[in-house]
Amino acid sequence: MEVVYRCCCGIDVHKSLIVACLRRGGKQELREFGTMTCEIKALASWLSEAGCEMAAMESTGSYWKPLYNLFELLNLDAIIVNAAHMKAVPGRKTDVKDAEWIADLLQHGLLRASFVPDRAQRELRELTRYRKSIIEERSRELKRSANEYCEDALRRTEEAIQQALEEVRESRSRFRAVSREKLQSQQARVEEQTGGK
Repeated sequence: MEVVYRCCCGIDVHKSLIVACLRRGGKQELREFGTMTCEIKALASWLSEAGCEMAAMESTGSYWKPLYNLFELLNLDAIIVNAAHMKAVPGRKTDVKDAEWIADLLQHGLLRASFVPDRAQRELRELTRYRKSIIEERSRELKRSANEYCEDALRRTEEAIQQALEEVRESRSRFRAVSREKLQSQQARVEEQTGGK
């Protein structure tokens, strides 16, 4: 197969681990790095010192973004590739084999780069997403506050209705008692006037 890159690197990126396979001519060198900025800079330094022409990595979640951004700032050429375009090789189970496979495909020009917008557009997207998340959080908070206010208002209204009903019951009891007293006093007067008949 035709060799497109004499020196290239296949990178398998995970949440807390980066496995890099550097291919120079017929030789390859494997190294593992962490995902902290200083460790990514060490990876970039290693690639620069080796004269790496191109690096390729899978678009695994969002784990590739810090790596890509640092490579871009340090003027290292890198491409992001879709894992589906690489078609898994039977038996390919480890991160090391993934990195080797990516490096092999890259060296022979068999990888197709995914579209990655320029830095300004990526930053605008991040700001837009951040703004959207803040608006959604604010909306959730307003709804929560409105719900709490409504629940409180309903509770107070219910208490006021209960109190009014209790007052009505007490009024009825008082009315009955007063009515009974008046009725009894009138009955007593009628009996007095009629002589008990």
